[in-house]
Amino acid sequence: MRQQFLIPTMVICGMVLSACEKETEEEKVERTYQEVNVIDETNLNEVLLTAADPNEAVTYFKGAAAKNPGRIDLQRGLAISLTRAKRTTEAASAWKKVTSMKGASNVDRVEYAAASVRAGDWPTAKSTLDSVPPTYETFQRYRLEAVVADSSKDWKRADHFYETAVGLTTRPGSVMNNWGYSKLSRGDYADAERLFSEAIRQDKSLFTAKNNLVLARAAQGNYNMPVVPLTQVERAMLLNTMGISAIKQGDITTAKNLFREAIATHPQHYEEAVRSLRALEEA
Repeated sequence: MRQQFLIPTMVICGMVLSACEKETEEEKVERTYQEVNVIDETNLNEVLLTAADPNEAVTYFKGAAAKNPGRIDLQRGLAISLTRAKRTTEAASAWKKVTSMKGASNVDRVEYAAASVRAGDWPTAKSTLDSVPPTYETFQRYRLEAVVADSSKDWKRADHFYETAVGLTTRPGSVMNNWGYSKLSRGDYADAERLFSEAIRQDKSLFTAKNNLVLARAAQGNYNMPVVPLTQVERAMLLNTMGISAIKQGDITTAKNLFREAIATHPQHYEEAVRSLRALEEA
């Protein structure tokens, strides 16, 4: 009798255990599925933020953020995508929203300041940077501080921030070029020349710095080509830039010679220099 009662009891226990095991396994599968979804979404977000067409990324993040308005990562993805797509006004608005959300960081505030600079909204850029604690010290933050100080012609403050930014990066070429342009706009041509030369030493591909260098030299009456790495096309373009500078300083003869040299140097037809030379000769 005991065995008859024992067998059903064991069967029932076995069924209960099986049910428990089955339930646990289902939960495990569901949890795994959810984790895979999160991983897939994270990978997709990363791909869209780096490799995808910026406007396609904007469409994706705009839709995702609309469905999940409380997720800062999606709103941040939208702001980054708008920035990549060069949709300046929309990007500034998106970064503003990011900074108002729970979980916003100093990185987000600096990005909002950068978007405000690109949009020409200097007061917002300054107030946003002022909201970032001084203990947050990064290259991007100080580069922006320098540019904002430049906009208000606070030269002492600008120089301080440019110098700080240079010390916080291993690739200071671009910020040295910006600093040099700041000096150029103040009429400090010798110091501008020095900074442009240093920028080119740091990054030989910076054509903007090369162009600015000849502007600084021409402003001092020096129309000799600087000793920097140049392609034939770049050399022709710099000769043309010097010719334009010579016109601005009233040195027409020098300008004509520079335009002629630019035309002869360029491997193809250099229409811009041709038009400038023709205008001077017909004047």
